[in-house]
Amino acid sequence: MCRFMVYKGKEEILLSELILDPTHSILTQSFDSRLRLDRRRPHNGDGFGIGYYTSPNLGPEPCVFTSTIPAWNCINLSRLASKTTSSLIFAHVRATTEGNLSDQNCHPFVYKSLMFMHNGGIGCFKQIKRRLALGLNEQWFTLVQGSTDSEWAFALFLDCLDKAGHHPDSELGKGGFGHTVLRKAILKTIERINDFIKEVVGKDGVGSEDSRSLLNFAVTDGVNVICSRYVSSRTDEAASLFFSSGTSWKQHRQNQKTGLATSIEPGQKDYVMERRDKGSDIVLVASEPLTFERDNWVTVPTNSTITIYKQTVMIHPIIDEFYSNDPAHARSAGFAQAKGQTVTGPDKKVLSQPVTGTASGDVSPHRRPGGADREVVNEAIERLRLK
Repeated sequence: MCRFMVYKGKEEILLSELILDPTHSILTQSFDSRLRLDRRRPHNGDGFGIGYYTSPNLGPEPCVFTSTIPAWNCINLSRLASKTTSSLIFAHVRATTEGNLSDQNCHPFVYKSLMFMHNGGIGCFKQIKRRLALGLNEQWFTLVQGSTDSEWAFALFLDCLDKAGHHPDSELGKGGFGHTVLRKAILKTIERINDFIKEVVGKDGVGSEDSRSLLNFAVTDGVNVICSRYVSSRTDEAASLFFSSGTSWKQHRQNQKTGLATSIEPGQKDYVMERRDKGSDIVLVASEPLTFERDNWVTVPTNSTITIYKQTVMIHPIIDEFYSNDPAHARSAGFAQAKGQTVTGPDKKVLSQPVTGTASGDVSPHRRPGGADREVVNEAIERLRLK
């Protein structure tokens, strides 16, 4: 499975401070994804992509650089990231589930001012692909150039936006499409994917392994950012997703507890998200934490969306047939782990124990309701520190 990262800040940041330099940067995750449980294919080496917005004088479309070269082995990525700044950045490292190795299959996908990434997979995609394609307007059908389920999900998102009365070709103002419009389009995309699957497997088949979807989406119009953490199941956890917000993203030169310099690899730096007041100048969203600071990261709850609007973070539940309003509702780590994903539960713990089964009802023995927000990545950080 893939890993992605989103940065949105009031000020521009050097891409290398997110993509290259941090000890557990997105580039490091391409070859050392320590929270990923698929040891049969431990690398995210099937290409990568970065997308970032430039000066408005150059137009509203983002600049995108993709390559099928593994991120850790691409000298052009280092050259680009060390000399490029932006206030809104998407980064993605890929491990194939659908589609072959090609530039067309690398994320993020772009149309006009819109950028889109996906971590996970659409359930029984081969069975629903024809239905999904026939449900699109011709403009979005012909837009697809690659062979991934993720790009078809992006085409479906564009179709949902179009059918809601917000054509992706529209000339946008300073507020973009608006975060509410983008969020509703993401929810409609998820709903239509679920409906296509029901048409194929029937209502009773939605709980089978092949038909369950892991839909961690990220989309932006250059102003607003919407991400989802979603699984089409009432009894399974979704793949992990974290966010961090603060007033500055800085190199951390010494360990706060010991006062000693942190032991890191040559050429890498330890970063920390600092917060000087209640406001936020920077928001990061990531499949895996980029730092080893436990208090920096908060989990996004399963089956919810995170909205970033002017550095304000809003989390909304996705209320559908897979939603439960019970905070102690038990979910299993088995399905996502079987797909090579790390999951986090409502107890704010990363469920990273060995999988004993992959059935929907296999509930982890570590599921305990409650827990403080600062515990969100306790176990994740310990896994990250292991060599």
